[in-house]
Amino acid sequence: MSHTPTSGPVLFRGIGRFDFIALIINITIGAGILGLPAKLYALVGSWSLLAYGVSGTIVTLIILCFAEVGSRFSGTGGPYLYTRLTFGPLVGFEVGWLFWLSRVAAFASICNLFVSYAALFRPQLAIGWERTGLITALVTGLSWLNYIGVKRSARINTLFTIAKLGAIGLFAGVGLFFVKTDAFIWPHFPDYSPFSQSVLLLIFTFSGFDVATIPSGEVQQPQRTVPISLLIAIGTVALLFVAVQVVCIGTLPQLALSERPLADAATHFMGPVGGWVITAVALLTALGTLHALMLTGPRLLFAMAEQGQLPNWLTTTHPRFQTPHVAIFLTAFLQLVLALTGTFLYALTLSTLIRLAYFALVSAALPLLRLRTDVPPAQFRVAGGWLISGLAVIGCGWLLSTSPGAAARDVAVAIGVGVLIFVLMQRRPKRA
Repeated sequence: MSHTPTSGPVLFRGIGRFDFIALIINITIGAGILGLPAKLYALVGSWSLLAYGVSGTIVTLIILCFAEVGSRFSGTGGPYLYTRLTFGPLVGFEVGWLFWLSRVAAFASICNLFVSYAALFRPQLAIGWERTGLITALVTGLSWLNYIGVKRSARINTLFTIAKLGAIGLFAGVGLFFVKTDAFIWPHFPDYSPFSQSVLLLIFTFSGFDVATIPSGEVQQPQRTVPISLLIAIGTVALLFVAVQVVCIGTLPQLALSERPLADAATHFMGPVGGWVITAVALLTALGTLHALMLTGPRLLFAMAEQGQLPNWLTTTHPRFQTPHVAIFLTAFLQLVLALTGTFLYALTLSTLIRLAYFALVSAALPLLRLRTDVPPAQFRVAGGWLISGLAVIGCGWLLSTSPGAAARDVAVAIGVGVLIFVLMQRRPKRA
């Protein structure tokens, strides 16, 4: 079984280490952090800080598994590539298929979130032709940036990340001076259900590193760049998220009732100007996440077609820009359709469940790949890898056991559709 293509289209390795770290941070600091502090506080109060610690520990275990497994590969595809080699074509295809669906739906959701925040400046943007025009402009502009070259696109992503880190970092840094310690109340430990739900929400918020591993075929020295970048990025994000939660708890008395906790908290300790600034930050955050999703989503289609599991025309690269332009425009078209319908709010829960499933598979792949001699050696080896792999799988299983029944049903339907596509692709005439 081949782990990398031996011939065919070649992508340009234009993403350096700094740009790759920025890509992971940009994807991870998504729109969720703008509303999550209030939801967490409503579930478990000040114990939400402990939930950050539990989820951060689980995510770190998973990242360590990703780091070792990913250090064996230099091709495009991320979790799809890893699971396909470890568990076979069907499992790999399902991971790629569900992963891509979750990315398209997440793009549509965040696109609508961007429009709702923009409507605070101009209410007409929320309805009618102005909403359609803004969404179309967003999708068209972001797909064009990815069409004209990955290096330029990665640089723009880095600018988004620096601006986003600066703005949210300013909120956390200034807000810490206004925190009131008596706002932190520690009643009895929360019940199992709300605490596990809070950890599940945070897993989604910390996710993003898995998406960033997809374009490894365009990363310079990926076997070394990917592991180091994962660990640096997630450490940076974890510190920032905890600081934001502390500021929200310590400065906003009615945090549990807030729909825009960062904006409301900023208004509370900085005045109305602070609220408007955070609204602008929300737009910047959503735009940066949309850009990162547009960069990574099409590369997944490219990787699956490269392995012969989707039509070969999806591997077509532009002769000048060396980008998978067919996959880019197909993904962009579907993202536009889903964004305009505005009916995919449930995608966040589905995305979390899908991610936990392949997080567990990638974590389980670590010890299995160590036993094989037909795969490249790991450039990054985790101490106590077998134990870390087992703990990561157990953590994923625990969170999956808390999932809502309706969401689990919808994931099962998507899996069935994926099996159908896989069977149809297997039956088509093979090209010489």
